[in-house]
Amino acid sequence: MALRTARTLIQPTAELNIEDLKLIFHIIPSPNPTKNKYLIHVHACSLSAGELLWPRNFPPPQSCTLIPCPNISSTIVSASLDSPFQPGAEIYAQTNYIRPGNARDYTIAITDELALKLRDLSWVEAAAVPVSTETAWQILFIHTGIMLPGAEIDRILVTAASGGVAARILKIKIVGTCEPDNVELVRSMGAEKIMDYQGTDLKIWVKYKAVRKIDMMVNYTVKKGETVLSIVQPPDGVRPWSEKGGVRDVFFVMQSSGKQLGMITKLMEKGKCRGMVDSVWPLEKFRPVFERLDTGHTCGKIMLDLALNQ
Repeated sequence: MALRTARTLIQPTAELNIEDLKLIFHIIPSPNPTKNKYLIHVHACSLSAGELLWPRNFPPPQSCTLIPCPNISSTIVSASLDSPFQPGAEIYAQTNYIRPGNARDYTIAITDELALKLRDLSWVEAAAVPVSTETAWQILFIHTGIMLPGAEIDRILVTAASGGVAARILKIKIVGTCEPDNVELVRSMGAEKIMDYQGTDLKIWVKYKAVRKIDMMVNYTVKKGETVLSIVQPPDGVRPWSEKGGVRDVFFVMQSSGKQLGMITKLMEKGKCRGMVDSVWPLEKFRPVFERLDTGHTCGKIMLDLALNQ
């Protein structure tokens, strides 16, 4: 394959410094495809909260160029003849954080990360899906087991409920906190009770009535023997109030899984869950994009559409 001219967004250091981000133009050769490795043309990618600090907090095992944006929707450009995804296949994925991300025209992904994109989704809509839904899937089916037969879970509290993690795949009672402007959105995702986090003291709210006790908190007063699960930081150091002991802490970093994403795609086909888009930007606007992400007040995923301005 001929050499290609491409854009790549580079993070020069492992520190959170938006001003240091650089968009470079370069010629890249196509790699020799293997059964599990693909050259991919990126159409859209999305940002994840705090990702510029991932290299510092979770250093990759091998030194590599730091490129943000792990979520992609894209087209396979090159693959070996025995690969399950062939050139022209429309896919989406959350790629592993230990490799460079996807804020670039061409990227590399591996088989285990990929799933076929739902045809009804645009490129931007598709790239908003993987990290949020895979995180929710792993909360429900792997790290807590709350969706497994015999699990005695009745009520979950999801903080920052208008953010990326898709709550609609839950089949149980959901209590969500969000800003007043996002109440209807959170209700549309299946929350039974919605609270303004700025005007409600959760400790007082839970203590007021016994029926308000929470079995599990996601992101951050639970009942004895139940669970606090964080996808932000290990919860033990900032343990929330509980009137009883025996609260189990769970912290995990989502692991990319094309198999899980494929099952989530089937749920999306049935209207059981969806991705949420906050805003769409061209790649060249990367600085205001990360500044918006830094506010912590987004509603869904912030997207980079690589076709804009091209």
